[in-house]
Amino acid sequence: MLKIGVLGAGHLGKIHLRLLNQSEKFELVGFYDPFEDNANKVAKEFGYKKFDSITDLIQAVDVVDIVTPTLSHFECAKEAIKAGKHVFLEKPITTTVQEAEELIELSQKHHVKGQVGHVERFNPAFQAIVSKIENPMFIETHRLAEFNPRGTDVPVVLDLMIHDLDAILSVVKSPVKKVSASGVSILSESPDIANARVEFENGCVANITSSRISMKNMRKTRFFQKDAYISVDYLEKTCEVVKMKEAPAVIGDFDLILQNAEGVKKQIYYDNPVVTQNNAILDELETFHDAIIGNYDPVVTLQDGTNALRLAYQIIEAFDQ
Repeated sequence: MLKIGVLGAGHLGKIHLRLLNQSEKFELVGFYDPFEDNANKVAKEFGYKKFDSITDLIQAVDVVDIVTPTLSHFECAKEAIKAGKHVFLEKPITTTVQEAEELIELSQKHHVKGQVGHVERFNPAFQAIVSKIENPMFIETHRLAEFNPRGTDVPVVLDLMIHDLDAILSVVKSPVKKVSASGVSILSESPDIANARVEFENGCVANITSSRISMKNMRKTRFFQKDAYISVDYLEKTCEVVKMKEAPAVIGDFDLILQNAEGVKKQIYYDNPVVTQNNAILDELETFHDAIIGNYDPVVTLQDGTNALRLAYQIIEAFDQ
C-alpha cells in the first residue's frame, strides 16, 4: 500500500483527503496547509495528521497529492519530484508551459510518475463512449457554470475550458493547425465567457464554448464522425450514440430509414453503452496508484496536462488577434 500525503486542504483538498482516507489502495499519512487556522480546523474535525511543512510531508510519503492553488503547483511538484516522490497534480498542471515542461524533464530524471487531475477523463459517461469515438471530424462542446467567485482569478479558459481541451486532445490524434478565439470579461478582470475554434491538421474542427456566468450549469460535448453521432453529458453522466448503416433489404415497420438524393438508404440505430456510475476523483487517484505499482503510464500524463495547458494559452493569445 502506497503512502500518500495531500498538499492543500481547501474545498477540493478536503474531498481528496476524505476519499484517500477511504481508499483501499493508499495509506493516507496526512496533509499540509499553509493557513494555520484552516489546517488546525481540518485536523481537529476529521482527525487527519497535520504536517508543519511541505518538506516534512514529502519525506513521510511515497506519493504527493498537490491540491494547492495553481501558482504553487510548480514549486511543490519540483520539491517532491527531486525527493523521488510520485506526484498527482490538480489541473491545470502549472502556471506556465515552461514550468510544465521542466516537471516532465525532472520526472524522467528522477524516475517518478506524475498524473494531472483532468477528472472528466474519469467521468463515467465519457468512459462509456470513449472507445466508440473514432476519427471525429467535428466536435461541439459547451461548459457553462453559474457564477462562483472561486477561480475567477484566472481566465475561464484555464478555469473551465481546459477540461474539454484535454478530453478533445485525448481523442483527436492530430497536431493543432490553427486556433481562433474570442473572450469577454463581464464580472472579472479576465474573460468570463470564451469561444474557441480549433482546427487540426487531419481536418477535424472543434468549436468550444465556456462560460462561468450562466443561468444554469451545462457540460455537454458532441462528436461527429463518419456514420456516427456521439454525445456525452458530463453533468448528468449520460451518453448517446447514434449510428448509421446500410439499410436492410427488407425494411421493418419500426426501422428508421433515411434516403439521400442519390437514392442511397441508410438505417439509423442506437448503440448506447451502459454507463457504470463511479466516483471520478477516487478513480483518477486509484488508477494513478495502479500505474505506479504496474510501472506504466498514468491515464492523464504530465505530457497530457502540458498539451492541454499549451492549447489553453494558444486560445488566450488568440483573444487579442
